[in-house]
Amino acid sequence: MSLEYTSERGVELVSNANKIAQRVKELNDKARLVCVSKFKPASDIKALYDAGYRHFGENYVQELLEKAKVLPKDIQWHFIGGLQTNKTKDLAKNIDNLYAVETIDTEKKARKLNDVRAQCGKPIINVYIQVNTSGEEQKSGIAPEECLQLAKIIVNECPKLNLEGLMTIGSIVQSISSDENQDFKTLVEVSKKLEAELGRKLELSMGMSNDFEEALRQGSSSVRVGSNIFGSRPTK
Repeated sequence: MSLEYTSERGVELVSNANKIAQRVKELNDKARLVCVSKFKPASDIKALYDAGYRHFGENYVQELLEKAKVLPKDIQWHFIGGLQTNKTKDLAKNIDNLYAVETIDTEKKARKLNDVRAQCGKPIINVYIQVNTSGEEQKSGIAPEECLQLAKIIVNECPKLNLEGLMTIGSIVQSISSDENQDFKTLVEVSKKLEAELGRKLELSMGMSNDFEEALRQGSSSVRVGSNIFGSRPTK
């Protein structure tokens, strides 16, 4: 897997990322930009890495494993795709610089990630609970009313996991609306309830290429931007 990129491609990527980063800073100077490189070559990530970017997101476990092998070890990887329980072991065991798994939505996945991390003697890993705020059947994520129970299990029974926050993927309808995004509003409300119950501050990972600006206005602390930086992607 080559890490070489043309100067033209490097300039294009860095220009795109810098524009997004500037907009993120204007709307919330404490928020994080996660560059999502799904289906794009490792060389694209290297171009942004060379420009100072460190937080990158991937949607598929195998793609993340392959890229993590060849790219610098101080990259902070975010796994943001739907997570199958049988793939949890690969994530926990093989990627030392895994910053966060943002798609925990069942007790089984949380416990599996925790147990494998402990068996391998790896550092504590950040996790986000994925919440299905739109109620769409085809979407991953736990129902808002079930979040507290899962959060308590992670906090009290999974010592190798740090509950850093909550994550959602807003519906397409809400992302193109000019009004307040109701999916983001729901996540903020759930977060406030959990913070009161748990006595701790939670981050919010919400907002992608189409709706990251509105997400930041509504309180997002981490946005996951892909196509606006890397360009359109081929289908899998």
